[in-house]
Amino acid sequence: MSERIAFIGGGNMASAIIGGLINQGLRADQIDVVEPWAEARDKLKSSFSIDAVEAPGAFLSEATLIVWAVKPQTFKEAAHQVRAFSQNALHLSVAAGIRSGSIAQWLGTERVVRAMPNTPALIGKGITALFARPAVTPTDKYQVNRVIAPTGELLWLEAEEQLDAVTALSGSGPAYMFYFMEAMTTAGTEMGLTPAQAHQLAVATFVGAGALAHASSESPKVLRERVTSKGGTTYAAITSMDEDDIKAQFINAMYAAQKRAKELGDEFGGA
Repeated sequence: MSERIAFIGGGNMASAIIGGLINQGLRADQIDVVEPWAEARDKLKSSFSIDAVEAPGAFLSEATLIVWAVKPQTFKEAAHQVRAFSQNALHLSVAAGIRSGSIAQWLGTERVVRAMPNTPALIGKGITALFARPAVTPTDKYQVNRVIAPTGELLWLEAEEQLDAVTALSGSGPAYMFYFMEAMTTAGTEMGLTPAQAHQLAVATFVGAGALAHASSESPKVLRERVTSKGGTTYAAITSMDEDDIKAQFINAMYAAQKRAKELGDEFGGA
């Protein structure tokens, strides 16, 4: 890999992508990072030997790809600071909610790809959905694929509006899993297990069930029904959840996440 890649923002998601790039053979001196927080810069130095800088500058003009890993509320300001140095680069945004049209307007280029990754990318087990504006070429997409692939699975979308649903489903999804792990750990502890035992059982159950669903050609509904014998323990638990309308409440929660993703674009995506 001979190209030069820059990151605006050097937090966890940027670190996940940087780690994958270095594993592919990109050298640390081929990566530039703009990160205003000293603590994050120190972490990049200790983890990857990257000397991140506090502010953008002319060095960004050497980047063939710029990855935007900033918070939605700071994107516009950061884009205005970078625009003068980034006209020839391909831009990849992992910021939630901010639409590609806003990014293109702020940066003065149509070569923009939006991505919605999730935190399992930190261990190479994530999934990222992507949308490319029409000006993005097949070669550009290939470059994006190479950058994102080490973080996990990829899914290209035809409609940008779908990214709000992706944000609700997989972008925020790991938090839902952790939420249920918390509940299972609490219940197990209340039932007489130690917290450590309950935690181990809850986490291993999610890992195993996820792996089984991933490996199976059958739907989650069928897999659930196979372990739900009428009158058995799983049946009692599922019946209790159905009586409390847990599935509908969970679906409503995801709609709330989708709504907030759209609001972020409306709130922080203006000219």
